[in-house]
Order: sequence, then structure tokens, then C-alpha cells
Amino acid sequence: MDTEALLAFEMRNRAWFESQIDARDPSFYSLQGVAEHIESYLSDFAMGAWHPFVIEDSSECIVGRANLKCIDLSQRSAQVGYRIDQQACGKGLATLALRHLIEQAKVRWDLNQLIAYVYEENLGSRKVLDRCGFLPDQSGPDDQAGDECRFVLSI
Repeated sequence: MDTEALLAFEMRNRAWFESQIDARDPSFYSLQGVAEHIESYLSDFAMGAWHPFVIEDSSECIVGRANLKCIDLSQRSAQVGYRIDQQACGKGLATLALRHLIEQAKVRWDLNQLIAYVYEENLGSRKVLDRCGFLPDQSGPDDQAGDECRFVLSI
């Protein structure tokens, strides 16, 4: 993974992302911060706790990223997360990314449940979750959710 390319993607979209999801620690926004982030993700992937990937356009510029996180093989569940470049929104990339994650959850990880947390006002992500079959989970309070709505997909 090209550290500079990922940093450029994150910097280019920082304000956009922070309007949709929790802000990253300011120390992330440096070559060292992104290098440590990548190293952590790859280590967690090797341990079976994460499944990250990036999305590039035809000129190999990063326009999105997505992951299965907190993979729990004993519970056969994971959380999903994705972020798409503001300039690439509305082109179906988030839906394609989420469908890829669903496929990986089934085929590679043998999971049967995916969970997503989305702020109520993030209508774009809510539409993506709906398109991919996620349903609002009204099962009760969830300490991890905070101010976010919880959505679940049984696979």
C-alpha cells in the first residue's frame, strides 16, 4: 500500500468524512500516522480480526476504502465500514464495496452476521445499507453504538 496515496485520499476528504463519521486522531494525518495505520490493519488482517481493502479508479488513485472489522469467528460476525471519496459519491462505489464485503464475509470468513453503525443524518450510507439488505436493529441499547443507529444483515 502506498502510504502517500492513502494519506492524500484521507487529507482530500478529511472534512467530508468528519461530517459523516467520527473524526480520526490528528496524529493520523501524517506519513508516520498513516504508515502505522496500514501496519496495524495488515497485522490485524494476518490475525483474522480485519479484512481491509482500498478502491482505486482507472488511474490508480484511491477513491475509497472498506473493511470488515472486529471479526469474531466464534460469534461468526463482524462490523462493516467504508468511506468513499466525496467526488466519487453517487456512482455506486459504496454499494459495490459493501457487496464485496458481504461476499468476503460469506466465502472467506464463513460469517453469518454483519453489523453497521451509521449516524441517523448520514442518509447516503443508510441507503447503501438498505440496498444491500441491512435492517435497522431495534433490539435494545448497544454500548458500541453511541449516537449511531445499528443495522444488521443476516447472511
